[in-house]
Amino acid sequence: MTALIEVTLSWLFKNAKGRDEKSFYTGPAFAGLKDKREITVTAPECGPANSQLGVEYTHDGVGKFPTLHWEAPPHIAAEVKEWLLVSEDPDAPLPTPICHGIYTGIPPTKTSVEASDFEVEDSSKALLKGGFHYGRSRNGKIYIAPRPLMNHGPHRYFFEVIALKEPLNPTLLTAATTREQIGEAIVGKVLGWGMWVGVAERKWK
Repeated sequence: MTALIEVTLSWLFKNAKGRDEKSFYTGPAFAGLKDKREITVTAPECGPANSQLGVEYTHDGVGKFPTLHWEAPPHIAAEVKEWLLVSEDPDAPLPTPICHGIYTGIPPTKTSVEASDFEVEDSSKALLKGGFHYGRSRNGKIYIAPRPLMNHGPHRYFFEVIALKEPLNPTLLTAATTREQIGEAIVGKVLGWGMWVGVAERKWK
């Protein structure tokens, strides 16, 4: 897509942002928890929530997945059987947020991820080197690095960590499993959640 086309699209869809109400954490599985973030998620290399992502974390760089750490209060941590991680862009000019990545089967003892965790260990099992699985992003890649439309303004990128009290059915630990399928599968299984937000913007110079 040329810069001119991108800028034109940005102008046409300048008000098509902020689909927060369609974000993963607003689904039925989060009934009663939507406004109650009990899991603290940090990105030590990037800074506090709403920090600007460095170019190395975007499509214009190497597209590195940010290092994340999370911590749950004792009453949640003691019950966690599995973690779930979702990355999405609620500011894309589409009816629903773009799913940049969804990661399942994260062991309860693992409370951080780094870029090397997202390298493929066994593609036939959708297994990553971090010891967990990847589902289907919007374009099928393991992770879609941020690439907001040029001149569309800042886009926020949500990195949501969800604590589950039951493991997902192993049949869902595949590369074809969608955000929507996972959302349905975790109804009644969510203990708590939290997120870190990174920001990216591209301008026509």
